[in-house]
Amino acid sequence: MITVYGMPSCPDCETVEKEIRGNENFRFVDIGSHVGKMKEFLRLRDKNPAFDEAKKNGYIGIPCFLREDGSVTLSAEDVGL
Repeated sequence: MITVYGMPSCPDCETVEKEIRGNENFRFVDIGSHVGKMKEFLRLRDKNPAFDEAKKNGYIGIPCFLREDGSVTLSAEDVGL
């Protein structure tokens, strides 16, 4: 299962969330719904080089796609969307 970190208030995340709705291969985590979910995302973001460009340009780095093998991408196309 691919975990998608995002927030419904983010237009790109909203689009992805609608696209994956009902697809059991994906799970959407709303990082704004609980501080624990935000911390989970920030631990990933702080340590993973996939976010380097986003951080350099002042972006949050969502939507973020965490694959089952632990790899991360910020590209929906990379996960078949």
